Amino acid sequence: MREQVITPRGSSRSGAQSGKASAGGMVQRPARRERGSSGKQSGGGSGLRRVLLYFPVVGKLLLAIITGLLIFAGYRAAASASFFQARHVEVNNTSRVSADEIKAVVRRAVAQTGVWQADLDGISAELQRMPWVRTAVVSRVLPDGLRVRVTERVPTAIVRTASGRLVWVDTDAVMLGAIRPTDVMPPFFIRGLDEAETSAARFANRERMQKYELMRGEWEAQGLSERVSEVNLDDLRDVRAQLAGDDSQIEVRLGREDFGNRLKRALIELDNQRNTPRGPFIMYIDASQGVEKGSHLVVGLRPDAQLAGAGGESSSNNSGANNADAAEIVKARSDERVAAREKPSARERESAATRKEEKERRKKEREAKDKKSDKPKGETRPRRVG
Repeated sequence: MREQVITPRGSSRSGAQSGKASAGGMVQRPARRERGSSGKQSGGGSGLRRVLLYFPVVGKLLLAIITGLLIFAGYRAAASASFFQARHVEVNNTSRVSADEIKAVVRRAVAQTGVWQADLDGISAELQRMPWVRTAVVSRVLPDGLRVRVTERVPTAIVRTASGRLVWVDTDAVMLGAIRPTDVMPPFFIRGLDEAETSAARFANRERMQKYELMRGEWEAQGLSERVSEVNLDDLRDVRAQLAGDDSQIEVRLGREDFGNRLKRALIELDNQRNTPRGPFIMYIDASQGVEKGSHLVVGLRPDAQLAGAGGESSSNNSGANNADAAEIVKARSDERVAAREKPSARERESAATRKEEKERRKKEREAKDKKSDKPKGETRPRRVG
């Protein structure tokens, strides 16, 4: 019995292909075909990979937020800790103001907040309300210190207050404090500042201080400051200067401007009349009309000058004036004042009339009382007994 071997057709082809592959050195393989289900799985895997790619950015953002919260919590805890409580306060540039007083204000301001949370602007504003402090700059010196740099106000003039006290003021007319025995005194004092605590008063006082600086500069330039003891700046349209030394009873009226030339002209007139009969009786010199050519200086005398034969108020100018007419005018004015004093006032007349009416009323009351007492008394009836 014979065996029959059946050779598959694909084998010959594969053999031929293998032969060709071996002959050509290349083997061709069929490409794989992916099923639909496997394609869907590949798309899902790529989306997950994209999420994983963005994860580091989100993680960094979350880490930054958490770190910020931790830092803020640490800041709040550290700011309230005793580590930042004020233990050292340094004060610089003080001569008039008390350094201990400044330290007390600063310590009181940071007692609850500590150095780290201290309100530096608020502390500076509080310090600048002190009389001698013009500016105050407060800075931190961590962990437990504060530094205060003070700029003090510079005393410029001495003011006589309404109560008679002498106090220093600066160019802003801020009253600083009483004078001390070691202070270098200015040549003359000021009178007439407005002591009210209002913005209008402060504005007017600054204007008065500007006038003071102006006249002081003019008088020092002409060597006249030593002859003045006090200036009255109550009315800036009628500035008045009280002279010093032997002339302390004499007032010079200067008006509103040209203080140097007007004071100089008034002093020359005073020196010219010093040795005349009217010299000892001079009470004031009015130079408020100016010292230009043709302007007049009015020399006022005390009321007792007429009794001494010195005449009264007189006027003079640069060419010399006729004082006789002025004396007559002053005499007439004096007579009018005397007559006015002798003439009873309306209040006195009213008082006299009231007293007269009261006297008449009392007189009538007494007469009525006397008439009543003179009337006969009525008869009395006897009492019945039994």
